[in-house]
Amino acid sequence: MRLSVKSLALAGAILWGGCVLVMALANLVYPTYGKALLDVCASIYPGYHASGTIGDAIVGTLYAVVDGGVGGAIFGWLYNCFTKA
Repeated sequence: MRLSVKSLALAGAILWGGCVLVMALANLVYPTYGKALLDVCASIYPGYHASGTIGDAIVGTLYAVVDGGVGGAIFGWLYNCFTKA
C-alpha cells in the first residue's frame, strides 16, 4: 500500500501548524504555558521569537505549516520508496 505524498504533506502541515498556533495562543493568555516548546521553535525557526505577541504567533504558525508539510512529504516519499508497488 502506497501513501499519498500530497495528502500526508497537507496533514502534517495542518497538524504541526495547528499545534504551534494553539500553543502560541495559549501562551498569549497564560504567559508561562508552553514556553519551553515555543523557545525550542524559536531556536529552530529564524525570525521567530517566543515573545508572546500575536505577530510572533502568526510567524511561528507559518513556519510550522511549512515545516510540517515538508516533513510529511519527506515521510510519505520515504515510505513509498521502501514499499513494494
